[in-house]
Amino acid sequence: MHVVIVGGGIGGLATALSLHAVGIGCTVFEQVRELRELGVGINTLPHAIKELAALGLLPALDRAGIRTRELIYANRFGQVVWRELRGTDAGFDTPQFSIHRGKLHTVLLQAVRERLGNDALRGGCRLVSLSERGDRVTARFEQREGGDTFTVEGDALVGADGIHSTTRGIFYPHEGAPVWNGTMLWRGAADWPVYMDGRTMAISGGMAAKFVFYPIYFDPAAPDRRLTNWAVMAKLDDPAGAPPPRREDWNRPGEWNDIEPFMRGRFRLDFVDPLALIAASGTFYEYPLCDRDPLPCWSIGRATLLGDAAHPMYPVGSNGASQAVLDARALARHLAGGAPVPEALAAYDAERRPMTTEIVLNNRKGGPERVIDVLEERAPDGFTDVEQVASYAEREAIVRGYASIAGFAKEQVNRPR
Repeated sequence: MHVVIVGGGIGGLATALSLHAVGIGCTVFEQVRELRELGVGINTLPHAIKELAALGLLPALDRAGIRTRELIYANRFGQVVWRELRGTDAGFDTPQFSIHRGKLHTVLLQAVRERLGNDALRGGCRLVSLSERGDRVTARFEQREGGDTFTVEGDALVGADGIHSTTRGIFYPHEGAPVWNGTMLWRGAADWPVYMDGRTMAISGGMAAKFVFYPIYFDPAAPDRRLTNWAVMAKLDDPAGAPPPRREDWNRPGEWNDIEPFMRGRFRLDFVDPLALIAASGTFYEYPLCDRDPLPCWSIGRATLLGDAAHPMYPVGSNGASQAVLDARALARHLAGGAPVPEALAAYDAERRPMTTEIVLNNRKGGPERVIDVLEERAPDGFTDVEQVASYAEREAIVRGYASIAGFAKEQVNRPR
């Protein structure tokens, strides 16, 4: 068996490694000519790290990122709404990682090249069309340099080509553009003094604007510093459903004059001045919060979708990259199970699509971060006793309920302090 993978991002590379681990050959076709370390920080959850650890990648992840120890939710004044331990500190067998997206991508990329060889990844190739005949699927690609086209045959094709997936567009040609919810996301990273233990993540604010803060890299030569990721999500005046002001692009630089008005005087946090951290970042990035409506089917014949091509979601709850990894491992397991390829892809679809559909829809409501939305709605000027605003049981239902939906729930003996 040989599988054609369209897209060399986190989902596509995780798929290549997963297929290789079960003895299935594959080739990855990526439209970017040369893959580089792009983006800023992301979090990967324990159930996804468990799968990457099974692929032998845990040592490389430890070198590249930070094992997240604790997550704190607070209002815009820094008053704690919920806090809990994460990863191995919460009793999971594997950690949660806070890591630079580019570093995670590099870990996967190096493993693909070492295990599958350099020929397993072809850059500068854009998918044009696909067709199926008998027991083969044929993909036509255009070379970005020169414009020549060529065809590739395989037993199966996996579209892991992101929110603007060509594969998905072939399946659903009338779907239209991604849907914007009227919220802008700005993200960046800067060298910054250690906060608490250097392994803590904090999310502050509420419905109007949120500020996210967590370390993503530790240099042993500078033990009192961390490369620290930040993100700001702010609701703009534009109505939801309107097209975003600029096309979704994770690498589009942001503008100080756009973000500063949302931050000036809004947050009063005792552990960081958000504007100072943003200013220290130099270049940062903007991304309109977009997703797509869940699909009725990912798999058609010998082709299927994976990762953001299948279930683009708002970046809340640390689920984008994590769910792509889970997709990859499930897909490899089904293809290795001995069933005919169309049946294996249908079984993968049936396993993964319902869960990710629920996550996409829950993320639209705020995901676990809804716990601070509730507090801001009820106590916009702060509180004296959080229990008088929202009980422990109500806050737990929001945060732990989401963990159950996302597939990484675990009873924890460490209650919020």
